[in-house]
Amino acid sequence: MLAALAITIFIIQTRDTIGRYAAYGYPGVFIISLLGNATLILPAPSFAIVFAVGGVLNPYLVGMAAGCGAALGEMTGYLAGLGGRGMLEDKKFHQRLEALMTRRGAWLIFFLAFIPNPAFDVGGILAGALRMPWWKFLAATVAGKSIRFVLLAMFGASLLG
Repeated sequence: MLAALAITIFIIQTRDTIGRYAAYGYPGVFIISLLGNATLILPAPSFAIVFAVGGVLNPYLVGMAAGCGAALGEMTGYLAGLGGRGMLEDKKFHQRLEALMTRRGAWLIFFLAFIPNPAFDVGGILAGALRMPWWKFLAATVAGKSIRFVLLAMFGASLLG
């Protein structure tokens, strides 16, 4: 929990310099997305970078780089959930959530990653707290975020390209 909070504070304090990484192409987009999604609750905006760079570089590769970076950044929420498992004390509620995460957790994470929303951090924390396998969380997050960022980069390419 403390590590996730420290990362969040660091990124918020250095957000002005994060935009400089866009000049480095695909690796820059990856780093911006990683840092932008490593914050808890208060994301650093990476949409504008993906939109703009999608108009200059291959939008499919921009979207994939951004999606992979964002998914790795979202692991902070998942790890915070692993450390905060004790917060789920209501046994009935916990059992229902665990059943949902076991049956449809990957689809739920994919959906939350695909739609732009601030609730993804809650989903990541919940996935960690309910011990969803980390690889399943990461795969669903990469898929959802990559599709969203490819579409955003393609939109940028159509307007700016």
